[in-house]
Amino acid sequence: MEIRRLTTIKDVIYFEGGQPAYAPVTRVAACAVIANPLAGRVQDDLEELIGFGAELGEFLVREALTALKRPAISYGKAAIVGTSGDLEHAAAILHPRMGKPIRAAIGGGQAIIPSNVKIGAVGATIDVPLGDKDDVWVFDQFDTLSVMVANAPRPDEILVIVALADGGRPRARVKKAS
Repeated sequence: MEIRRLTTIKDVIYFEGGQPAYAPVTRVAACAVIANPLAGRVQDDLEELIGFGAELGEFLVREALTALKRPAISYGKAAIVGTSGDLEHAAAILHPRMGKPIRAAIGGGQAIIPSNVKIGAVGATIDVPLGDKDDVWVFDQFDTLSVMVANAPRPDEILVIVALADGGRPRARVKKAS
């Protein structure tokens, strides 16, 4: 696996809707720009990319955790495949093996890790969905972190993102319907 760039984005929210957050919320996205060895090739065997998932999961979650002051309580993942690639290239990285090292690093992780993938050109933005790490039904943790890495992904690259947050939406007030 060849990493061209590593970018970490840290977003701390103190105010939302003109009022102070109940508590400041830090959201972090650790982003790796990697070479896509399958770019421009049509093939059904994606095993080469599947192995990257565990490696990137472990690497990126460690990077994200270093930017958080409090424990991660929500998470998400995403990828943008350069224009010479295929959506399945991102799926091969994100789905089969990436979750295990992320869950191990943050402790817990009973809930599915929300994800998003797309094809995009250099400078494309992706919305990384965030959800509670242990309970998919904790509405306060439903959030989105928009991510863009300058000069990436090139046509033969994949931008892979692991996002963590130490809180939910800064002024969450939506409750489950009874």
